[in-house]
Amino acid sequence: MDVLTLSRVQFGDTAAFHIIWPLMSIGFALFLVVMEAFWLYTKDERYYRQIKFWVKIFVLTFAVGVASGFPLSFQFGTNWSTFADAAGSFFGNILGFETTIAFTLETASLGIFLFGWKKVSKTVHFLSGLFIFIGASLSGFWIVVANSWMQMPRGVYFDGTKIIVTDYMAAIFSPAAMISFVHMWIACIVSTMFLISGISAIVLLSKKADHTKKAFFLTSLQFAVVVSVILMPIQMVVGHMFGPKIAENQPAKLAAYELHWDTNKPGEGADLNLFAYPAQGGGKNALEVKVPDALSFIVTNTKTGEVKGLNDFPAEDRPSATEAFLTFISFRIMVGCGILMFVLSLWGLILLLKKKLTKQNVMHQVWFLRATIFAIPLGFIATETGWMTREIGRQPWVIYNIMRVDEALSPGLAAPVIGTAIVGLTILYAGCAFFFVYFTVRIIKKGPDLTSPLPTRTP
Repeated sequence: MDVLTLSRVQFGDTAAFHIIWPLMSIGFALFLVVMEAFWLYTKDERYYRQIKFWVKIFVLTFAVGVASGFPLSFQFGTNWSTFADAAGSFFGNILGFETTIAFTLETASLGIFLFGWKKVSKTVHFLSGLFIFIGASLSGFWIVVANSWMQMPRGVYFDGTKIIVTDYMAAIFSPAAMISFVHMWIACIVSTMFLISGISAIVLLSKKADHTKKAFFLTSLQFAVVVSVILMPIQMVVGHMFGPKIAENQPAKLAAYELHWDTNKPGEGADLNLFAYPAQGGGKNALEVKVPDALSFIVTNTKTGEVKGLNDFPAEDRPSATEAFLTFISFRIMVGCGILMFVLSLWGLILLLKKKLTKQNVMHQVWFLRATIFAIPLGFIATETGWMTREIGRQPWVIYNIMRVDEALSPGLAAPVIGTAIVGLTILYAGCAFFFVYFTVRIIKKGPDLTSPLPTRTP
């Protein structure tokens, strides 16, 4: 591979691994702060036990997230220094906000949350958990702002070497920034809820777990099901809101989403490809399974609305046939996972309303529990493929219609060096993933502490 391809692989490899951990940090932080609110309000100690158990896994996700984030940020200097030099006046500023505003708030609050049970008041301790959640969410917000600006840049102009900011607020709140953040924020929470549900289902189906342990994880399962069934319909609506924004601001990307090559003629609708495969060299599809007029209806809310095709754009300004196909497939995997998660959430809601997810009846819901276990990776797969759709679909631009990816590379890069870095980082990340799974399994096997005294604040 050439230097450009290797650098893209390295960044994609690093980003794909790193994104998992901040994702879970946001979801677990919400779980912990809500459980503490329940405990303070109801005085029911089972909610305190939930905090003390799940915070152990949260700390693991936080640690791996911090460790995996450093190599990602360093690549802006090692592999993409031309981009960093040109866009630093805004992009670097936003990443600085993520560190100084969000990450600092999260880490400082985490210390109080972990070690302050007997040292601060219950209100202060609850606020520390709330600030962890706010800090984690703000971290996600600033990262999405930076990426959204690269996707749909506003409030700047390029003088040939440097990005000059003319409207800071317009640059922060680019056309799809808030929709992107909400979509990602919900994905973080729902993905974590499915992880909690799956872990809980594993214990509930275990023959080694006693009744007290199963009762503990039933509470976790019930909470996760309720949150998922509330957020999944919202997530699908927010995802649908992307269509018009992308059609207006990134029409070539939208065409790649759908492997849509030719703009539909006036009075005719654009067809939706359920499955397609591009012909060699692009320009058309060699295979198509489509729904007539459906793409026009989804994008424009009319049966004959115009949807621009990839052939309307110069070949050098649009994704290649391979990139378009990867975008097309990634988008469908994301949507498919979302639909499965939505169906499973509805199933859980029905069981809750019928009082089937209770101590007396939950063990009879074997198929639901098994489905919940198999659904553990769905949220993570949807998130990964969603980002693949987002990033591959905007090729060949690193800053859309301003700077190309090949123009953003650092000078003097050597392919063997990048290849070695990819191998080293992959081994490092595989080790981090192994230890996370190993210690998480140990935590689950040990189970919750249900007997230690409740915390009392010392003077």
